[in-house]
Amino acid sequence: MADNWLRESTRLVKAALVDPTVPNPARVGDHLGGGRNNFEADRRASRALIAAAPVTASIVPAVRGFHRRAVRYLVAEAGIRQFLDVGARLTMSGNTHEVAQSLAPDCRIVYVSSDPVVVSHTRALAMSTADGAVAALDADSHYPGTILAGAAETLDLDKPVAILLTATLMFVLDDALAAEIVQSLVGAVAVGSHVALYHHASDLGPEGIVGARRWNAMSDRPVKLRSRTGLAGLLAGLDPVPPGLVPVTEWRPEAADPRFEHVVPVHGAVGRKS
Repeated sequence: MADNWLRESTRLVKAALVDPTVPNPARVGDHLGGGRNNFEADRRASRALIAAAPVTASIVPAVRGFHRRAVRYLVAEAGIRQFLDVGARLTMSGNTHEVAQSLAPDCRIVYVSSDPVVVSHTRALAMSTADGAVAALDADSHYPGTILAGAAETLDLDKPVAILLTATLMFVLDDALAAEIVQSLVGAVAVGSHVALYHHASDLGPEGIVGARRWNAMSDRPVKLRSRTGLAGLLAGLDPVPPGLVPVTEWRPEAADPRFEHVVPVHGAVGRKS
């Protein structure tokens, strides 16, 4: 009872900190993807990003496609039934639990976010199948120990887990800390676990760099772009799943995926712990 009271009190305090006048990464992403869970500040930020870097409009559909293909691979080919999705988004359609449980209803998913809007949204809308489980964990990606402790209430960390780091590490500005986060998460899960990652790129054209600079000028949640070499370092020690670390549109593309005439400046990869 005391734990429930504490969690509810914390939720109310964090909700009071939501500022609709400041663009928020999750809400801006929601608007770019055609969602309605955003404020005018987020819509203005979206328009400013597209004006500065038109390629921004391609990023959401491109990363959604990568996410869908990666989760399908993890369930259907790698046999994963547990997912730790760090950096959860607002959009529920096509999210991890829907894709995974459509293939294997017994999949168990923990979404992780420190954004009160995202956590509340996930808890309200992410419905699990009867055989599986879906949980939303209020935790900051900078603190992997807290994430692992909370995830262990739903997931069996002694069995393989897919750790999804989707647009997560770009908000970790220090390279050493980003590496430590990945190492801590991977070190705590069983052999046979996987990491699926996408990350905005510093080496896939100038528009991505322009967009990041524009975002950092108007947001209190700055991002850091990383190169393929930098991301390969974060994934060191994992066995890459072919085709390895590539632009997200090149990771096992399918006929139904959207096609772009330009390179979408986001890297993606899936790796296995052996």
